[in-house]
Parts: sequence; structure tokens; C-alpha cells
Amino acid sequence: MSLRDRFNQFTGQTRFVVCRIFIHLAGREVAPLLGVLNQAGQEAIDAEGDMRVLGEQLVRVCESLLEYETFWRSAANEGDVLWDEGEAGDYVEELFTDSATRYGSATDFLSDGQEDFAIPVTQNVVVMIAVALEGEVPELEDNLADITALKAGLKALINLHYRGVLRAIQIHFSPAQLGDELTSDQLIENFPELIPL
Repeated sequence: MSLRDRFNQFTGQTRFVVCRIFIHLAGREVAPLLGVLNQAGQEAIDAEGDMRVLGEQLVRVCESLLEYETFWRSAANEGDVLWDEGEAGDYVEELFTDSATRYGSATDFLSDGQEDFAIPVTQNVVVMIAVALEGEVPELEDNLADITALKAGLKALINLHYRGVLRAIQIHFSPAQLGDELTSDQLIENFPELIPL
């Protein structure tokens, strides 16, 4: 803990952690994960910001990601500790805007000139989870580009929901829906921070 952090803690200021985790999964078998992500996204939209529902969807996504562990290929994380609620809110907005601009995928329906067509199945999915919370979470404040650390980070997110300390939750994913494709080139271009696991 830095001298500034100790001083802020001593003066009774609230410690906010804002962080974002990137998880890249690869393989033809990962496409069904898009169904879980889209359904969680729809539930979150319908909830209109209800943190209990958002937290339940976060748990659902984290549990699904843990089930898909064998398809994890790379990961990254970033974040900061802030002592001002307004600054923490600004950082959450910054991460939201950045995540929303990373979609870089396009729907490409293949056709041979006949009435039937095929929907391409993406072999790459990137999930971006950003959260803001009060307190300390060592499992999220470390480098998560390691399988053991990443599992611990996802489990910590689940526990944070049940502890009721989450103040903001965002989940973005690319591609955005079944039929969209995230190519290897788009992966490199839009997610340069990913580190192989």
C-alpha cells in the first residue's frame, strides 16, 4: 500500500477499486457462450440498472467462463484505486466507452446465389468485464494474465456480488451476436493488450 493510500485510509476516506478484465476464448465450441452473454445482456437491460439483477448476471457470466476454462487463450486486466467517488465514476464511464468501441466484428452471410445460406461460427470470443467496488480485493488488483490468478479473479467477482460491495458492473463481448465473426486479425487490432495464458 502506498503512502497516499495509507494516509487516505487513516483519514477515513472510502477506497474505490475500478477494474476491467479481458478474457479471450478460442475454438468452435465457444460460440454457444454468445447465447449466455446475450441473454445476460438482455436481462441487464430489462433490469434498468437494478444492481441485484446486474450482479446475478455477472455471477452467471463468471460461472460460464469458469466452465469454459479449457478454451481460454489469453487475458489481460487493468484498473486503479481511487479515493474520490466522482473520479471512480468517471473511470467507469471511460472503461464503458472504450469497451463499447472494441466490437470490430462484421456479419458475413455466405451465399452461393441460392436461397439457402450459412451463418459463420466465430472461433474467437472476447469478454470484457468492468466493475467498481468499495474496499480491497487482492484477487482483482493483481496481474490476471495467468490461469490460476484469472480463476481466482472470476471467483472473487462472484463473491463480491454476494457481499454486496459492487457499485458498477459492465459486461461487453465481441462478437456481439451469433453470426458475427471476430477474426484473428480483428482480435490483434482491437485487443492488443491480451497476453497468452
